[in-house]
Amino acid sequence: MNRTIKISRYMRRAAGDFAADRRALAAVEFAFILPLMLVLFFGTIEFSTGIAVDRKVSLTANTLSNLLSETPGVSPGDSATITDTDLQNIFTASIAVMMPYRPTPTNAQISQVYVDSSGVARVQWSRAATIASGATQATLTSSTHSPGDVITIPSPLVVNRTYLILSEVSYRYVPTIGYVMASSGVNLNDVSYSRPRQSSCIVYNNVPVLVGNTTCPLP
Repeated sequence: MNRTIKISRYMRRAAGDFAADRRALAAVEFAFILPLMLVLFFGTIEFSTGIAVDRKVSLTANTLSNLLSETPGVSPGDSATITDTDLQNIFTASIAVMMPYRPTPTNAQISQVYVDSSGVARVQWSRAATIASGATQATLTSSTHSPGDVITIPSPLVVNRTYLILSEVSYRYVPTIGYVMASSGVNLNDVSYSRPRQSSCIVYNNVPVLVGNTTCPLP
């Protein structure tokens, strides 16, 4: 009988000691919380970087349209002329704008749009460019727009018989870790519109065609 009582007391004491032991509790709790902490940590980094890159894409689009719109004309109100070299230099500016992020995935294109007397916006000319890995200059490529293409522009910009400069920039942001966001990347893009500031329009490859003077045609 006494032996049974002693065993019972020992088992109760052992159970109490086990319940009071907290030496591994912190490790168990940390093991449960760690995955959530990693998701929050890496997610914050990836989304913050993505937002910063998206802002750079918007700045690049604004920079390209503004640089082209500043091309000076022969005289106030007359046309301005731009060459492939000029366009290449303008596109190359995107490398500096995208820093400190890699500019290699950047794809950009610039178009001149004319809004006719009916309020229809048509592409007059368009040129695109890409930046190869490690390159210090942009490479001109064919645009997705063709002369005569009708495009939709914001209604406040629909002013009949006026010219617009349209820049479009796309960038594929690939997170370094890919722990939370898609490891294959996210497509970022933005557009920007500007009006020629120092000329009536900008002539590229003799488009628009000037007949007998340097004043941009307003059909």
